[in-house]
Amino acid sequence: MNLVVRKPGTRPATLDQVFDNFFNRDLGTFFGNDLMRESPSVNIVELENAFNIELAAPGLNKGDFKVKVEDNHLLISAEKENKVEETAESGKFVRREFNFSSFKRSFRLPEDVDAEAIKANYENGVLVINLPKAEVVDNTREIEIL
Repeated sequence: MNLVVRKPGTRPATLDQVFDNFFNRDLGTFFGNDLMRESPSVNIVELENAFNIELAAPGLNKGDFKVKVEDNHLLISAEKENKVEETAESGKFVRREFNFSSFKRSFRLPEDVDAEAIKANYENGVLVINLPKAEVVDNTREIEIL
């Protein structure tokens, strides 16, 4: 016998389906997506002479980002603080909300990237980081046997 749990206007669901629906949700569903920030999505495109990293981060400003190269890794981070304050005429807080969001991403640089020539641009909610490829020097040569 299966236990049937049903809300008015919905199809019957078995207890197994109820547990599956409950345990297969992400935490943002329960606590609100504002509290559960994830790292932004990234596209990495290899071009003939460079790699482009495209990071989707709408709602941020250019000054919210830090991009640096450290120990052969590209480090991308951002922090943003939002404040909403509403006060009554008496000066007492009626509502005060602070929202802090941040993320950090790290990418190991390929050996053929010229770390000194990396450039970044933020426009329309997308951070694009251009990683030019270093000129490959061909060290191949014939060794004369004496």
